[in-house]
Amino acid sequence: MELSIYNIEGKDTGRKVSLDDSIFGIEPNDHAIYLDVKQFMANSRQGTHKSKERSEIAGSTRKLGRQKGGGGARPGDIKSPVRVGGGRIFGPVPRDYDFKLNKKVKQLARKSAWTYKAKEDAIVVVEDFTFDAPKTKNFTNLLKNLKSDDKKSVLVLAEANKNVYLSARNLEKSNVALSSEMNTYKIMDAGRILLTEKALAAICASFNA
Repeated sequence: MELSIYNIEGKDTGRKVSLDDSIFGIEPNDHAIYLDVKQFMANSRQGTHKSKERSEIAGSTRKLGRQKGGGGARPGDIKSPVRVGGGRIFGPVPRDYDFKLNKKVKQLARKSAWTYKAKEDAIVVVEDFTFDAPKTKNFTNLLKNLKSDDKKSVLVLAEANKNVYLSARNLEKSNVALSSEMNTYKIMDAGRILLTEKALAAICASFNA
């Protein structure tokens, strides 16, 4: 697949770039995508949830009723789980949700995600650029010129650029990321992906390393 290279004004430069079929043209594996996204979301969880059990509740342990004449079983202490304000039975405790996923599965998932975006025509290649100063208006103009201002977009750079990052920081639907940060979740979550030429080369190099 060949894509035209655009400048920041949205004009075709007349140059084209070929997408590597081994990355952007494979048979997508939906289960690999599911596993990789599941791992990403699981690893993002803090796992600090906690509820108090019976032994951790503050309260008296005295019996609440008399020994005889109550008409039923004698109730336990006020910390009993069956009472309002009592301890919780088998409540959540702090835990780690991380789980292992093989490197080849994660790689297959990313390739599948890139393939889906290529099939959806959701990838735009932009020639390398920079801003002289951080200015949100410059970035919004870039999105408008590339017809991506109405979509959830991510601009992928090969290396950090402070001015570009600060220009996009206040925009709700847009984000700036490095090519090394583009995991399966970020790829699938974006409606439009803007790749600079160096970022595209870096992505291809990361798979062929």
